[in-house]
Amino acid sequence: MGHAAKTQHPGDLSPELASGNTGAASAFLLNDTGGTEGGTLPSNVISRVTPSGAENLPIVHNDRRRPQFDFGKALRHLKILVKDKDRTDELFGVLDALPWRGVGEAAAEFLSTDLGRKIYQSEPYLPAILDDHETLRKMPKGSFADVYCNFMEAEGLSAAGLIEEANVYRKDLVKLEDGVEWYNDRLRDTHDILHVLTGYGRDTLGEQSLLAFLFDQRPSPGHLFLGWLGTVLMKAKLKTKAPFFRAFLQARRDGRLTQRIVEQPILELLPLPMDEVRRKLNIPEPTKYLKVLDIWRSEGIDPHALLGKQNA
Repeated sequence: MGHAAKTQHPGDLSPELASGNTGAASAFLLNDTGGTEGGTLPSNVISRVTPSGAENLPIVHNDRRRPQFDFGKALRHLKILVKDKDRTDELFGVLDALPWRGVGEAAAEFLSTDLGRKIYQSEPYLPAILDDHETLRKMPKGSFADVYCNFMEAEGLSAAGLIEEANVYRKDLVKLEDGVEWYNDRLRDTHDILHVLTGYGRDTLGEQSLLAFLFDQRPSPGHLFLGWLGTVLMKAKLKTKAPFFRAFLQARRDGRLTQRIVEQPILELLPLPMDEVRRKLNIPEPTKYLKVLDIWRSEGIDPHALLGKQNA
């Protein structure tokens, strides 16, 4: 699944967001990022040290506009996706047409905090961290890093691969160099992390449940719409006694209880035991989802088949 829409549309952000005034401290020291020049930066600027020197970016680019809904576009992409669920590029099209309109405010608020600036400096690009399995495998057995590597390798996935899927549809979109863009990228790059942390697999119900879980993590109507649609289609096409609607609703509730993953220090969490990470982030066990999978196994239903299609 993808991250919130990155297309710039007509429509103004709030004056406070556009100016970078989010109510946090108005400036922070450049030498906090390792520089030696001293001085202060405006509240709408974030800074970090790169191999070529200090890099300063606006939290919110002056040209950024609030994303808008495009229901016709969503329907066009949805028709193709219903025919072929493997068309991930069309899924990104639906999500971009029904975006999280408040992502700019959320990014600006987060990057105005000490934690937000610290993570921006220490985790500039998550895929480089997540795809370095050689380094991650040096962390303890049973750690978040260990479980993550096991999952990605078993599924044949990579963080870079998810970016390639997103770029099939988004390659021609204009990207603005600002903190909101960085935040949007993290929303995309934490998708497989969420599979690992929540316990929702890549089977049909697992994907629908994760979409429901995501709604309070990143309130894009596209995520909730796709989750409900897939679940309703399963109800229409599948003969089973398994309470998969309850599993979907549990995922929706659990997403409200969990810390927002995109705003967590992933580097600090990776070496920790998996159970400890879930406790820290308040992620409950998906009991109803696991119960459905048990029932489906007893009924001879393949949870990975399209919409729970029964085995021949």
